[in-house]
Amino acid sequence: MVVPRADEESRELSPPFSEEHGIEVANTSVFVLSYRVAATKAFSPRAVEYRLPVSNTDRPYDIVVWGATGVAGQLVAEHLTETYDPETLSLAIGGRDERRLEALASECCTRTDAWTDLEVVIGDATDPASLRAIARQTDVVCTTVGPYTRYGTPLVEACLDCEADYCDLTGEITWVRELIDRYHEDAREAGVRLVHSCGFDSVPADLGTLLVQSAAIETFETPCDLVRVYLEDGEGGVSGGTMESMATMFEEATTDPLARQTLRNPYSLAPPGERNGVDLGAQRLPKRDSLSGGWTAPSPMAAVNERVIRRSNALLDYPWGREFRCTEVVPTGNGPVGMATAATVAGGLGAATASMSIGPVRSLLREFVFPEPGDGPSRAQIENGHFTVRVRGRGTATNGPFTAECVFVADRDPGYGATARMLGEAALCLTRDEVESPLPGGILTPASGIGTPLADRLRDIGFQIEVETQRAAVR
Repeated sequence: MVVPRADEESRELSPPFSEEHGIEVANTSVFVLSYRVAATKAFSPRAVEYRLPVSNTDRPYDIVVWGATGVAGQLVAEHLTETYDPETLSLAIGGRDERRLEALASECCTRTDAWTDLEVVIGDATDPASLRAIARQTDVVCTTVGPYTRYGTPLVEACLDCEADYCDLTGEITWVRELIDRYHEDAREAGVRLVHSCGFDSVPADLGTLLVQSAAIETFETPCDLVRVYLEDGEGGVSGGTMESMATMFEEATTDPLARQTLRNPYSLAPPGERNGVDLGAQRLPKRDSLSGGWTAPSPMAAVNERVIRRSNALLDYPWGREFRCTEVVPTGNGPVGMATAATVAGGLGAATASMSIGPVRSLLREFVFPEPGDGPSRAQIENGHFTVRVRGRGTATNGPFTAECVFVADRDPGYGATARMLGEAALCLTRDEVESPLPGGILTPASGIGTPLADRLRDIGFQIEVETQRAAVR
């Protein structure tokens, strides 16, 4: 471990699910989705101290879960220890508070017969030296600590310096854009995979699009020219960390011109020189859907997921074409009821966006409305939640039009229970080198940095991911 400074050792423990330096977060937009669609084995875990650099072939850990005492971090640790055993996975949990980490390690080992010990590493999100000391010891750092705009960059730098792969669950596109401009080429040359948005933002949309396009190319020898992501169903909770991440992104956009430009440009996450195209941006008003015929409302996650999908296409050298278009929406049904529901959702999302864009209102929301940092959904909410995301594409082959579709279903809260599993399995893919990608490294997306092996792993742990194609006349 990295030894805490003496002044840190004397501090009182933080409240449950909080970090003094960094707040555990999950997805940045699930709260709006929920609004729409929900209408022991006793032992003393050891903290092992490593002070010297370790070569890439002699790292003691496959994965370090960083921020493990937060809501999502704890769920990642629980998933990995319940699904895998010490013979197949060398795992450590990390954070700032050693006593709370040891308590979590004990709890994880109590939940399964396979684990009798779970190692702990100690560091500080604001101390780059401690982060590098941890990154030297692991193949992959799997992090849930945010807001990433505030606390994420030193950890990314540590992973790049120590050549450790990295994955997170950020939806903070302004921060991701900054990292792309600063570190993509360095990471590519070093062969380090830095994979963002490995939770509900943006695995179902990004990986679903990859599966749809792969099926279209295999069956019809051409990709879909349009893909639409439908947030059909979902129910779950929200944490204070998630809300703080959203507020931080809006706050940055009021003071930083690059952040404002990132939020305005639909192609802002594409490589430099490629930040333009045919898509005009996320849907803002109720609209009849050309693929299904029903009414749709704007999606709260479109701003993140659409940009991630477009980056995937660009990084993979445009296998879906430069004229490829993607949108994400919330389907609301047919007829007057569908139209009225779409208008209600659009109005609510617009009001929420406007409120978060105004500094004094944002401050009031932080003080009186947002959950406390570290507060999150209950265990019952996490286990009883669910979501369905449908990705539908259309294209035209030599013998006529066709459609391809991927349905992505999970029986856990989307922003926490399901997200923890997606993030954990992404880390497994990286540490096992289970990737289908032509890219040796860089600032990557789930589709471009890992690809279909992630879908295989998710199916193995209970996700329903089904793909089908058909020839059809589309509207």
